[in-house]
Amino acid sequence: MRIHDYRATVTWTGNTGSGTTSYGSYGRDHEVRAPNRPPILGSSDPDFRGDPSRYSPEELLVSAVSACHMLWYLHLCATSGLNVTAYLDEALGEMTEHPDGSGEFRRVTLRPRVELAAPGDLDLARELHRKAHRLCFIARSLNFEVLCQPEVIIRAGAGR
Repeated sequence: MRIHDYRATVTWTGNTGSGTTSYGSYGRDHEVRAPNRPPILGSSDPDFRGDPSRYSPEELLVSAVSACHMLWYLHLCATSGLNVTAYLDEALGEMTEHPDGSGEFRRVTLRPRVELAAPGDLDLARELHRKAHRLCFIARSLNFEVLCQPEVIIRAGAGR
């Protein structure tokens, strides 16, 4: 078994001059950095006084699930001889907020739309989504449901 380490540095950049003297006195802005990569500008969800032009941790979680699934799926298609020419996932995360302010994700639904270059085995294309879901590092690590509702299409004009 191999162990992989992932490092990130999160720096709060929302001090407006008075620190956290009150709930409304500070910004929620922050930067997420990893070695040798550009920063990700983050904030809290706008419902929690965040900047809507920046990514929230919740959006980053949903995108991590989606990207991990996609990368596994593309790998499995490549090794199975299915030529994917386009992939788009409009993933949706659902979070419950409790009266005390706590909360948790209930589920993430992946809705990948996959385009194949040529007529192929649509059953295999769908099965590879199930396999990608079982292999996805991120989905396997979560304590909430991750659903996958794929759509597989053949590129117009393919196979003619």
